[in-house]
Amino acid sequence: MIKKLPYLEQPREKILNHGVDVLSTSELLAVLLRTGTRHHNAIDLGNILMRKCGEDLTELSSITLEELCLIDGIGESKACQILAAIELGKRLKQSPLVRKTKITSPNDVVAFFSAELSSERVEKFIAVFLNTKNEMLAWEVISIGSLNASIVHPREVFNRAIKRSAASILAVHNHPSGHVEPSREDINITKRLSEVGQIVGIPMVDHIIIGKDKYYSFKEQNQL
Repeated sequence: MIKKLPYLEQPREKILNHGVDVLSTSELLAVLLRTGTRHHNAIDLGNILMRKCGEDLTELSSITLEELCLIDGIGESKACQILAAIELGKRLKQSPLVRKTKITSPNDVVAFFSAELSSERVEKFIAVFLNTKNEMLAWEVISIGSLNASIVHPREVFNRAIKRSAASILAVHNHPSGHVEPSREDINITKRLSEVGQIVGIPMVDHIIIGKDKYYSFKEQNQL
């Protein structure tokens, strides 16, 4: 049990005495897990979880409820605590407030959405709504799963853009494979959204594909 460790080496006491930044990843997980099992204390469970993720926080950020519950000693309650902490971390990276985020280049988009998308195991398509100063008004997930024209319909995207009084939009989605070269569907969807944007007067300024440590911008590649 963690209580059998020297008092000053227990994770919560280390936070109280030295600050949270001195804890290892396994100790941080132990604070979330709170308790262990008959055979493993909470720090041991944290170590087991990190080994399952190959000691890679990127893998941890994309772990599922089902995968967590397969680990002996982590039930639904503990799994939900871990997933909630991971989601808070992703949202924190997307602060400051959306309305204060100005888009001046694809790098701004990648920096904002990398936490949301770079470790996803399925494709997630997001529409970003901008004002006349290229500041983000809001963003919404339009579809989750394999991209195709029936899932990402211009009507859905531009209805939401009109409701938010957007001056322009941009699209961003991920490739779980890590590769960023656009597929035929990516190209077709970009073309359709661009054409509709010209008709309704809300231009599509870019479509960015996020992979692992790289991206593809349709605008930079002169495809928009």
